[in-house]
Amino acid sequence: MTSREALQQLASQSLLAHFADLCEGAVIVDAKANVVWMNDHYPLRLGIAHPAAMIGRPIEEVIPNSQMRQVVETGRPIMLDIMDFGAESFVVTRLPLRDEGGKVVGAVGFMLYDDPRHLAPLVSRYQRLRADLAEAERKLAKARLTKYTLSSFVGHGAACTELKQAARRAARSTSSVLILGETGTGKELLAQAIHAASPRVGGPFVAVNIAAVPETLLEAEFFGVAAGAYTGADKRGRDGKFKLADGGTLFLDEIGDMSLALQAKLLRVLQEREFEPVGSNRLLSVDVRIIAATSRDLEKMVADGQFRADLYYRLNVICLKTPPLRERPEDMAFLADYLIEQICRQQGMPLHGISVPALNRLLQHDWPGNVRELANVLERALLIGDGETIECADLEQVMPRPKLAPPPAEGGSIAEIVARAERQAIIGALRDCHGNKAQAARQLGISRAALYEKMALLAISVQVA
Repeated sequence: MTSREALQQLASQSLLAHFADLCEGAVIVDAKANVVWMNDHYPLRLGIAHPAAMIGRPIEEVIPNSQMRQVVETGRPIMLDIMDFGAESFVVTRLPLRDEGGKVVGAVGFMLYDDPRHLAPLVSRYQRLRADLAEAERKLAKARLTKYTLSSFVGHGAACTELKQAARRAARSTSSVLILGETGTGKELLAQAIHAASPRVGGPFVAVNIAAVPETLLEAEFFGVAAGAYTGADKRGRDGKFKLADGGTLFLDEIGDMSLALQAKLLRVLQEREFEPVGSNRLLSVDVRIIAATSRDLEKMVADGQFRADLYYRLNVICLKTPPLRERPEDMAFLADYLIEQICRQQGMPLHGISVPALNRLLQHDWPGNVRELANVLERALLIGDGETIECADLEQVMPRPKLAPPPAEGGSIAEIVARAERQAIIGALRDCHGNKAQAARQLGISRAALYEKMALLAISVQVA
């Protein structure tokens, strides 16, 4: 035996002896799980009157609930366990013993504590960590639930009513949905509402704003990263949005900003329902419903070669169009009241109202930023105003000058303004469609029945010059 081997053997023996002295008890069994040695503490703790009589006997005859035989047979340690002996319980650890060739020749067991309450600090810390992890997972799951339903899409006009009906029909299917509309018209709100009304409501709703993620990171954002895929990558890997949305809905906002290269990879996932994380050669299956949205003209982009036609057709199974605010004058009063109530609640302010002249002022603006811009204007007006009602003077401080002249004093009520706006829109649509009411209804985004009703109410004849 070399000096190094002798030193290792001496260290092992002294360490074992020292550990046995520190513990409440120690026992060694052979390859057949028969007791070959016990220190002085163990027989006392177990109430064994004649320790020598225990040598050579199976461990279960000495300690009925011992798991030492399992350690010998499997070669696997049991690092921490609570062993019952009569009316008492002990905290123990069990380790296999091996010869120079690695063969299991026995096992050693240590009684660490004679009272499990000694583990209270460790158990308490473990429970805190478990509770923190559970709370983090709960918050993450809550963040992936939808906050909006179809009732959150405020509007009672014909355009909004038809849009909500189409969204309810879309929610009942599993097909992809493409939402088109200007910025600020509530495309993500509508996507969340469709998910909330669908059978997938119990699954996650995961949103990705493609325009907000650098192009170089989008693939990893979508498909995740395998462990050690590249220098600096997380050693545990990272799940992508497709994996996170499994069993639920993945909302792809601003899909028109996606590069052609990534469009091809997205198309494959939609067709095959499987993908490979970055740096992996393992295919993962996924069950995800896609809802995409964009403020860009995808048809023109397809014609110009900027967007793949096959992906466009894959996404455009159900197409919904969110109407701009300027085409919804009949919803302005209801929207303003709804937004003012929300803003007051968020700001901790008393509930405010809005005057009729202030509403008329809102109707004079064309709202390029749509509902998002309206919310911004109302919040600023609330913060600078001193009264309990938003007045026209408050709006003048936060809005650009109107492009159109204000309506005349006579006939200046909201109902009359809405009626004039509807009359002009219907006459314009009929003129564009050469009197074809079916085409005019489609252009206006309402049903033919609704068009007939409004024409009768507004005394509009079919013959339009």
